[in-house]
Amino acid sequence: MTMFLRKTVQKVLILCLIFLPVAVLNAKDPIKVLILTGQNNHNWKASNVILQKYLNESGVFAADIATSPDKGGDMSSFRPDFSAYKAVVLDYNGDAWSDETNKAFLEYVKNGGGVVVYHAADNAFRNWKEYNEIIGLGGWENRDETDGPYVYYSDGKEVRDTSPGPGGSHGDKHEYKIVVRDKKHPITKGLPETWTHSKDELYDRLRGPAKNLTVLATAYSAKETRGTGRDEPMLMVIKWGKGRIFHTVLGHVGGESTHPAVEGASFIVTFLRGTEWAATGKVTQKVPDDFPRK
Repeated sequence: MTMFLRKTVQKVLILCLIFLPVAVLNAKDPIKVLILTGQNNHNWKASNVILQKYLNESGVFAADIATSPDKGGDMSSFRPDFSAYKAVVLDYNGDAWSDETNKAFLEYVKNGGGVVVYHAADNAFRNWKEYNEIIGLGGWENRDETDGPYVYYSDGKEVRDTSPGPGGSHGDKHEYKIVVRDKKHPITKGLPETWTHSKDELYDRLRGPAKNLTVLATAYSAKETRGTGRDEPMLMVIKWGKGRIFHTVLGHVGGESTHPAVEGASFIVTFLRGTEWAATGKVTQKVPDDFPRK
């Protein structure tokens, strides 16, 4: 190696030593997310693994899982450290948490913690007032008009319907069109105005407090598939205290060997974008080229 080349290599090494620590310092730490699961009327043993995989493989998040005791177990031992995370993904529909855990969760959201309400998590805890305010709309568990209005779209406008009736139902699983209703929100900005979602349950007749709730996207619940004949909320956001909540009714995971509802870009992209917004108030992820456009 010539003297000139040796000096050049030495300069390159010195520059690397100078700028490498800066690059490391400027690298973004992943957003810490907690998936809360352990009981559900759906296949939570599959869904929590799927959700964690999507979060961790995105390069944006680092996701942990908190698993509750089995149904009928001692819930006093279930005390997740919510404060260690920027967002909590609710994949839970089961026994009541302890008063201590309830209080910790509410303090977390009130002080700015992000929440993602995933699919059947909006079935949970009918009698917990604050939880229902956080999820905005819910279904099943004998919900009715005393729990709040139905929320849906008609002729392009949001309707809040206080008429009596049960809360929560769905027809046959099928593919359906999703229509964006708020094009300016960070979660939906850049998404197509309409797209086809994978074969899934289409939740309808959801009702609840609906305070500080914004519907981001809807889907038509056709009577031919045993639906309501209305445009029902699919993606929503809610503000509670300082907390940001993203509510997606998409993503049914049952006992089947495959789970098309969570396997397509429609679910994955909206779930990841919604989680980032809940955690940070921003969405930095670009809409991928393979996102459905029809």
